Amino acid sequence: MDSQFIVGIDLGTTNSALAYGESAASERAHIEIDTIPQLINPNEIADRTLLPSFLYIPGDLDFPKGSLGLPWDAEPKFVIGELARKRGAESPGRLVASAKSWLSYAAANRAAPILPWQAPAEVSKLSPLEVSSHYLRYLRTIWDVHHAADGKGHALAEQDVLLTVPASFDEEARELTRRAAEQAGLQHVTLLEEPQAAFYAWLESQGDGWRKRIKIGDLVLVCDVGGGTTDFSLIAVSEENGDLALKRVAVGDHILLGGDNMDLALARLLQQKLEAQGHRIDTYQLQGLWYQCRAAKEQLFEHPKSQKQDVTLLGKGRKLVGGTIKTELLREDLNRVLVEGFFPKVGHDEMPAGQRRIGFQELGLPYAADAAVTKHLARFLSRQVQNSPEAGNIRRGRDGLACPTHVLFNGGVMKADVLRRRLVEVLNRWLTEEGFEALGAANVLEAPDLEHAVARGAAYYGRARRGQGVRIRSGASRTYYVGIESAMPAVPGMEAPLKALCVVPFGMEEGTEAVLADREFGLVVGEPAEFRFLSSTIRKQDRVGDLLENWGSEIEELNPLEVTLRLDGQQGTVLPVRLESRVTEIGTLELWCASRDGANRWKLELNIREKSDE
Repeated sequence: MDSQFIVGIDLGTTNSALAYGESAASERAHIEIDTIPQLINPNEIADRTLLPSFLYIPGDLDFPKGSLGLPWDAEPKFVIGELARKRGAESPGRLVASAKSWLSYAAANRAAPILPWQAPAEVSKLSPLEVSSHYLRYLRTIWDVHHAADGKGHALAEQDVLLTVPASFDEEARELTRRAAEQAGLQHVTLLEEPQAAFYAWLESQGDGWRKRIKIGDLVLVCDVGGGTTDFSLIAVSEENGDLALKRVAVGDHILLGGDNMDLALARLLQQKLEAQGHRIDTYQLQGLWYQCRAAKEQLFEHPKSQKQDVTLLGKGRKLVGGTIKTELLREDLNRVLVEGFFPKVGHDEMPAGQRRIGFQELGLPYAADAAVTKHLARFLSRQVQNSPEAGNIRRGRDGLACPTHVLFNGGVMKADVLRRRLVEVLNRWLTEEGFEALGAANVLEAPDLEHAVARGAAYYGRARRGQGVRIRSGASRTYYVGIESAMPAVPGMEAPLKALCVVPFGMEEGTEAVLADREFGLVVGEPAEFRFLSSTIRKQDRVGDLLENWGSEIEELNPLEVTLRLDGQQGTVLPVRLESRVTEIGTLELWCASRDGANRWKLELNIREKSDE
């Protein structure tokens, strides 16, 4: 589209950011980080370059009347940003956190008012979709205040917006993110994977110098550990028409493991200390301790010489002030709980432990059962040369492990030098065992700005799409299938077996389509029918038209779609159709059914109709 600006938005689990550049600027023109005014205390607004992704639902007595006013909204219904995070540490039952993780959780009703999760009955609730839309609407308002006062087509709704998502987001989560942007008034949005955005930020920081840092045959591991998720991607360097070319060749599973888990682990540690001293810490106080530990951890990591950080926990009821509890988070706590607990020294054959299933479970986010990031990395690297059409682009070791030549860190967790050094130490041990040299300092690609890299890289990608930069070839991050009911005689008490038809292979590029021209399938029209969709991050060898009967745990089923496809004069009819799939330019999937005579076409979209809470 023809817009004045290209805007990159990092809609993060913990923090969001906004970067931009002028569309007409040269490839080397600087990309700017926009400031985001927000309440940091009642009646106090300050500019920040990050917007904490927290929303607080205030009660009648939470803040002095009129103290939450903003220049563009005198009486906001919600508090968003730094003040929300601060007040939420004191009253966690009114705080919405990790909305992005909820947005990707298929077992939850993501369009229903469920957040804050398990909040008291008197607290009004919002859906994960609404919360995400509120964050984007806040950013849109800020942009318009800064850039659109002249009314010359500079409003954010009129710009080319690149919105980032985890590489491991499936099609439903991507579509929900796109819908949140639409509800926020953003009209021209393209989705981009966060690890790719981080790599684009590195490319932007290097200029033409990136070609001297990596060479043909290199394999870059992007390790993105943020507030709520862990994402791994591999980018291969190859040759195309005599030039260096970049291609994303692997994406890991969606792992709910990140800074939130680490903060909770520290909170549990301090809870044990306090209870050993005779204090009783209830659920809501633990929530407050959780948020307090986040701030204390960040202070200790930012000040390496500091050995401790005070933590203050408010009392309950009448003892709200007099019952204030104080304790300390020690640097040795960080080393023991975070370094050894989340980044242990393990072998490349040590896989994440599975969780023993208990009959009744509390509903909530499906956090990773094993907290060891290094074990999840071992599983990711061990899978990449199995069933992969990109195996020729992936350097492998003696035991078949994918062996990167470089590593690029991203995400707030990886700001901590001690965690980066530990992960490189573990990775080097694996590389040595697999017959390769260890990574040196030159092999760790310097992330110029971990906090803003994703937003900055998204804006750079917007330029690259216009031919003003280097592009990474990527495409679909997983393989997609549609369920086909087997043509078999009915058997009492048994459903007909389901086959999985591959309609989008891994890596199918945006803006391309695939037609199953040599095979027809029966389509039910004129009455309600259920369409079933499936996906896999493991099976990368399947091609369009492959029909699978047995896939075990390698393929996961998504939410089914129940819809009535209309055709004049037809009711309950099965028509022969040809299937066509398309990955759109904005990164979503379309599946078309075309009648034999070409007179009728129906579009099926992956279901984002939400499941009931009941």
